[in-house]
Amino acid sequence: MDQTSIRSEQTEELLQTLKTRFEKNRYRHTGLDWGKIEPRLRGKPEKLRSLFEMERTGGEPDVTGYDAVTGEYLFFDCSPESPTARRSLCYDREALDSRKENKPATSAEDMAEEIGISLLTEEQYRYLQTLGEFDLKTSSWIFTPLGVRSHGGALFCDRRYDHVFTYHNGADSYYAARGFRGALRV
Repeated sequence: MDQTSIRSEQTEELLQTLKTRFEKNRYRHTGLDWGKIEPRLRGKPEKLRSLFEMERTGGEPDVTGYDAVTGEYLFFDCSPESPTARRSLCYDREALDSRKENKPATSAEDMAEEIGISLLTEEQYRYLQTLGEFDLKTSSWIFTPLGVRSHGGALFCDRRYDHVFTYHNGADSYYAARGFRGALRV
């Protein structure tokens, strides 16, 4: 999406959705106040656009933390399963370009960049799993360190048997049940 902002009616609808989710899931952000978050969001139209895209693609973004050093609120995709409109993607552009046939529409990294978010790191993914049970039937690509990526691999995570697993796969692979979760600092 090349716009930096969304229409005013979309803004109001999104803010209401985020507020409702925030209030329903207070355990994800104990001690944080929506009254301080909303004005910050209203002052950052490019971040609202990213949150709109997170929501539109099935991510169900919610506040998961606050960085006291930077003053930023952290939003993660909190959909029960990997966001539906962000599945069947290989890991990055290099992997996409290397496929000779049966190419997916895009890659996780390309879509994240277009939305204006970053893929969760393994640490962030594991933290998310302390806030609930996610990816019980799906899996999510996570940020992959260069040491792994330089060998053609990429990392993904899921939750099975009440345990969070980190796996590897060829970066050019893609599956209907694998997408990616994003993080946004506001």
